[in-house]
Amino acid sequence: MIVTAFTAAAVYVATGIDYLIILILLFSQVKKDQIKHIWIGQYIGTAIIIGVSLLVALGVANLVPQQWMIGLLGLLPLYLGIKIWIQGEEDEDEGNILSLFSSGRFNQLFITVTFIVLASSADDFAIYIPYFTTLNMMEIIIAVIVFMIMVGVLCLISYRLASLNFVSDKIEKYERWIVPIVFIGLGIYILFENGTFNALFSFVF
Repeated sequence: MIVTAFTAAAVYVATGIDYLIILILLFSQVKKDQIKHIWIGQYIGTAIIIGVSLLVALGVANLVPQQWMIGLLGLLPLYLGIKIWIQGEEDEDEGNILSLFSSGRFNQLFITVTFIVLASSADDFAIYIPYFTTLNMMEIIIAVIVFMIMVGVLCLISYRLASLNFVSDKIEKYERWIVPIVFIGLGIYILFENGTFNALFSFVF
């Protein structure tokens, strides 16, 4: 049981560390009443990834789309980054660039966070599915519990880091550039990493 718990923690760290910078950026921008949205979005996104991975690992379903299709979710952070870049100066009166994340179609911030988590999930599926196939039912339960605990740990660490004065001050000073650059970069990375650009190019040509 202890070995399973430690192994599960290591597996989550290997996949969840990618979210650290994004979470720090989000936590540094949100207002106090928006903090819960980041936690909720991270938990929902992770729960969906774990649920789908379990169904596939147990042979119940074959729900994981081709990797390039998962990469299409990279269009969301790309869209958000461009939107903030274009509209950021126009909405300075709102006092929070991140408020643009929860406007329009995605009118709840946790929905946006959930989709960002899912957009970064291709590597998670590649690790979780074979990992779950090696576990019995009791070990799976332990692993899932550890994963949920680790989500909270990751969010807490990110929140604490974002609360450090030198971190929050730097981000606040350069948020007009940092926020769009990070999200545009994330979107392009997800599209390239999952082979989405190549797949779309092959369809067109």
